[in-house]
Amino acid sequence: MDVLDKIDKLRRERGWSINNLAMEAMLTQSTLNNLYSRHSEPKLSTLRTICQAFGITLSEFFADDDPDDGYTPRERELVSSYRRLTDKEKRAVRSLMDELAE
Repeated sequence: MDVLDKIDKLRRERGWSINNLAMEAMLTQSTLNNLYSRHSEPKLSTLRTICQAFGITLSEFFADDDPDDGYTPRERELVSSYRRLTDKEKRAVRSLMDELAE
């Protein structure tokens, strides 16, 4: 899978339009439209920004497309969201999950 296809896949998994991705990544919509119309790969800095919007690292972006970790795409998205939280927010989430699991 090429880079643009992977970006598209991640974008669609989240139900985002190109405009949504542009807003989340704080990029202009024309930047993304140019990538798609020219079918060119983004600069590393742009790809890093896009990955941050998705809540993933570059290594996660380039990891195997079909990980055998047993997680659903939604579960992977939740883990990615959790990683973006502050330490205080993570403690609150863990506390809530502990309460719910009892």
